[in-house]
Amino acid sequence: MDRHGSPGLAPRNDGGSRIQKAESGADKAAKLAALKQRVSAAIGTSKAKGGLNVGLHPALEDIGQWKPGGKANDSKSGPGSRSRNDSGRPQLKQKPLDLTGPSQEEIKSNPYFDSSLGAPTAKPRQSRQLIFNQKGKYIQQANALRRQAALEALKKKIAAGTRKVGIDEDKDVEKNFVVEAPPDVEWWDEGLIDGKNYDDIENPQVVKIDTDDTIVTRYIQHPVPIEPPQDKNAPQPKPMYLTATEQAKLRRQRRMADLKEEQAKIRLGLVPAPPPKVKKGNLMRVLGEEAVKDPTAVEARVNREIADRHTKHVQANEDRKLTKEQKHEKLAANQEKDAQKGLHMLVFKVNSLANGQHRYKININADQLSLTGIVIMHPKQNLVIVEGGEWSIRHYKKLLLKRINWTENLPTRDKDAQNDALKQWLKAETEEGDLKDLAENQCKLIFEGEIKSRAFRKWGSKVCETDTEARDVLSKSKMENFWNLAKSTQ
Repeated sequence: MDRHGSPGLAPRNDGGSRIQKAESGADKAAKLAALKQRVSAAIGTSKAKGGLNVGLHPALEDIGQWKPGGKANDSKSGPGSRSRNDSGRPQLKQKPLDLTGPSQEEIKSNPYFDSSLGAPTAKPRQSRQLIFNQKGKYIQQANALRRQAALEALKKKIAAGTRKVGIDEDKDVEKNFVVEAPPDVEWWDEGLIDGKNYDDIENPQVVKIDTDDTIVTRYIQHPVPIEPPQDKNAPQPKPMYLTATEQAKLRRQRRMADLKEEQAKIRLGLVPAPPPKVKKGNLMRVLGEEAVKDPTAVEARVNREIADRHTKHVQANEDRKLTKEQKHEKLAANQEKDAQKGLHMLVFKVNSLANGQHRYKININADQLSLTGIVIMHPKQNLVIVEGGEWSIRHYKKLLLKRINWTENLPTRDKDAQNDALKQWLKAETEEGDLKDLAENQCKLIFEGEIKSRAFRKWGSKVCETDTEARDVLSKSKMENFWNLAKSTQ
């Protein structure tokens, strides 16, 4: 088979084919027209059919083509008109997006719609109506204020006259318990607010925080540390208690150590050797032959030594006892030490102090326990105010509430009966000479608490005929509120 002679698509290798002739202008124009025809045919086929011989989407048909804009094109395609593309299919114009909100029917039917999230609806503005004051309105208010001022002046005048006469009404007791209104500006805010109240607290020009005269600075004040006052009230630690066996063992060891020390001193000749301790039990063992020779003399000697040892023991105990003055000094020191741990106050209300023994016990126990306070004796009620250390206060409280029988009444002593200054309501007998019935008499504790310092310098008593006198006596120590408290206690 001759490969060179066969007509094929491969280029020829002859010499003639390598020589290219110059093409004329007509041939070039013909080739360009043929090329354009092939390109237009390919573009038309691609518009008609896409991949896999499927037609293109109408929205993709106009890609790559320029459409002139203007009123002419707009007039041809109206809102309801249809346009046809090259493929002959009708093209619908898209509707604009609806941005209006839901209707009222849709809102009511939708269970997930929240009307509070919508835009606030504008309410129609309503004009205010003019309100005129009635004739005589402020005149009536002024007259009411004048009547109130006149009433207050009358009350003050009556109260002044009542104090002069010495008569107090029980209905005025409740007024003493009225709590005062708070101040307009607290004392800790006076240096931070440039005003008389808190009305302009939001105004930065009134608040003195960043100003030059402010009390708030960048410096830190370290206060001097003070020991807490409750530490002195803490009880002393109690020693550990030992059992009887442990106490005996400890005593035996201590006595053995003392005996060894005494024996060492005797060996060194520092102290003389003690005589033998002869008792009736060890008589024969200690004395031996001497006891056999004269037992009567030996027994008498042993009895004398036993008596001497007992006498020395009793004398040593007497020497260790404190004298009367030392006992008083020790008691006063203990009471002062008890008061330094913290002061306590008790206030008692006693219905009647007609029994003289009750008054004596109240006064003598307060004096013995180094308590300070006062006893107010009144025809209707009696007030006992005491203050002192915890130990003394506890014993005095037990005295008034448990030990004294307040329903007991005894005849008045001769000394008190001869006293003309003693009031009739302080005597145990009535005007007819019979003993008063104290079956309803009782003592109540109306106040108990700790205080910072003593309000009274000593213990005393005062007889007051009226409430005014009692309040005046207590007002010196700022204790008049206890009288009102006692009157309100049943």
